[in-house]
Amino acid sequence: MKTFITGHKSPDTDSIASSLVMANLEKKLGNTNEIIACRLGNLNKETEYVLNHFKVQAPVLIESVAEADEVILVDHNSFAESAPDIADAKISKVIDHHRISGFETSEPLFYMAEPVGCTCTILYELYKTNNIEIEPVYAGLMLSAIISDSLLFKSPTCTPKDVKAAEELATICNTDINSYGLDMLKAGTDLSSYTSEELINIDSKEVSANGYKIQIAQVNTIDIDSVLKKKSEIETAMNNLISSKGLDLFLFAITDILNCNSTAIVLGNKISSVEKAFNVTIENNLVFLPGVVSRKKQIIPPISENI
Repeated sequence: MKTFITGHKSPDTDSIASSLVMANLEKKLGNTNEIIACRLGNLNKETEYVLNHFKVQAPVLIESVAEADEVILVDHNSFAESAPDIADAKISKVIDHHRISGFETSEPLFYMAEPVGCTCTILYELYKTNNIEIEPVYAGLMLSAIISDSLLFKSPTCTPKDVKAAEELATICNTDINSYGLDMLKAGTDLSSYTSEELINIDSKEVSANGYKIQIAQVNTIDIDSVLKKKSEIETAMNNLISSKGLDLFLFAITDILNCNSTAIVLGNKISSVEKAFNVTIENNLVFLPGVVSRKKQIIPPISENI
């Protein structure tokens, strides 16, 4: 019997850490299956930094969950963000912090979702409520995920629960939050080696709103201008994806993690929804979004309401 634990496509640090941490938690809770932490895409540089720092092997890269007897979803619930055959799988658990979207099962399951900044914050709570000791390496993974999703507590998605969890996890793994957090976030901002196609897929989500297909991609940087040097190439890659997927809107957010602002390249036949959502004018396919750093809380909701 096999249990696959997987995060979403285009995995970020929370998705990867949650898969690894949940696999450990399942073993501690007495799951006797062969438990396999999985991923649905390549690691980004931030996540590579985290795994190298804590000397942890990456989850197994998979394209299908057909071999699993049961699947546990972490850091997502939307089938559009999961394995292509997820609808045919037996989903036994979901641990997530996103809105519930396009989710349906044929059997009852354990579902835990909270409006916190990070899935690993919920996993931390599960360790505590089940009186399971958190080993330093898993504390480090959870801490890293919280730092990543909260942009070192600067994101509007960050809650007091995230901060409290991070502080306690930092004590367990003997890590200075600020110095480690800055080094980790900066490691993820080195985008020089990525092609334009890779840039728009590092962290990209497809959502539906009022019957329209929307793609929202995001990268973090400390130098927006360096990314915009590839603007024409990025636009070509975005237009190719618009054509192949039949998208109505593609927004590529380039987020300055130091100043907490974003500049976005916006393409598609529904760009007016972005202008309405943020009360801005898009010029040359570009728009500046002051104070916007969170796709989940600051980008997707207003666009969905105005498309």
